[in-house]
Amino acid sequence: MVKILKRKEISHGGKIGIQLASIVFAFIFASIFILMTKNNPVSVYFSMFQGAFGTGFRFKETLINAIPLLITALGISLAFKMKFWNIGAEGQIIMGAFGASYFALFHGDLPGIILIPLMFLGGAVCGSIWGLIPGFFRAYFKTNETIFTLLMNYIALNFITYLQYGPWKDPDAYGFPKIARFGRNAVLPNLMGIHIGWIVAIILVAWVYYFLHFTKSGYETAVVGESENTAVYAGMNVKKIILRTIILSGAVCGITGVIQASAVARTLSVNISGGIGYTAIIVAWLSGLNPVIALVTSVLFSAMVQGGNFIQLSHNIPSAVADILQGTILFFVLGNQFFINYRLQRNK
Repeated sequence: MVKILKRKEISHGGKIGIQLASIVFAFIFASIFILMTKNNPVSVYFSMFQGAFGTGFRFKETLINAIPLLITALGISLAFKMKFWNIGAEGQIIMGAFGASYFALFHGDLPGIILIPLMFLGGAVCGSIWGLIPGFFRAYFKTNETIFTLLMNYIALNFITYLQYGPWKDPDAYGFPKIARFGRNAVLPNLMGIHIGWIVAIILVAWVYYFLHFTKSGYETAVVGESENTAVYAGMNVKKIILRTIILSGAVCGITGVIQASAVARTLSVNISGGIGYTAIIVAWLSGLNPVIALVTSVLFSAMVQGGNFIQLSHNIPSAVADILQGTILFFVLGNQFFINYRLQRNK
């Protein structure tokens, strides 16, 4: 018989060892699967690397895909630090895109230096409101935020569907249900060949790290996450802390929507989020809710997806096989959290 015991503590070296072992086992297991498809694992892995970083264009695409993952993971990390399970980032991204699109579509004649900040402000406000609604019910009525935030995603999605087929439908689209594209003033400019969303992402990494580690509000967020009773005993206003944190979380996720609408899609549609809100949960957990590690993790995750798409062409591998490889690697990497927190002991 084997018992599962919770670890009291684990050394930094032991934690790194478990993480490295999980990566090694992930690639070993994935290699076995690749061999079953009659492909050379070394060649496939090299092609994945080439697909993500092999050329300047591919490297830029990897970074462009990493930007929304990183920003959304930062927003999710704020809520998760408080043990508020925000599964609603998808809806907050959509509403952030809606807030930006309002200014882009109806105030597009404004100069870009004024319009783009207004778009970011509108996106952050709409995202924060979409986070505030479940946060309010969680703070005052102890509702289940996991289900609440998840259902808010569908409300946001159907709201955009209504706009796309109704009030905001482009009259010049020959009856096709789509929203008009943004004007030039509403599109984020490029810097070094990539839209300036990467600068916004770096600024947010620094801000979230500073907020969580060097501010009173960040400390209160962590205390509430550890124990609400302890926070109450220490004289903290738990309701205020919950509302403040989820507002910030939703605002950051809303900024993702602004960037996706302005720099990537250049319009608003029901596909604006593209599952980023769910994928970013994995990035946040892999990074241990650390903003700096999330920066690296989001790039590596984006590279894995880019590389997975590339091997479909270079090795004639079906998309399902590429998805299985990505899922296998993620399964092992996420699984290391179990061995970091628990240990197995054989009964004598």
